Amino acid sequence: MTGLPKLLMIIGGIILIIGFLMHFIKIGKLPGDIVIKKENTTFYFPLMTSILLSVILSLVFYFIGRFK
Repeated sequence: MTGLPKLLMIIGGIILIIGFLMHFIKIGKLPGDIVIKKENTTFYFPLMTSILLSVILSLVFYFIGRFK
């Protein structure tokens, strides 16, 4: 198997592992995340979580590209 099918299987496996780990590691609700609660509505914007995941994924893809 080469090309696109292999890449899709690798990406799917990575997403599966990340989803499994996020079940045990509560990465949401970090300081800096925006939570607005009104009467019966809650708005949650994960600002710091998004920044943290962006930095981590940037480093991962940098190292993958560097050693490929």
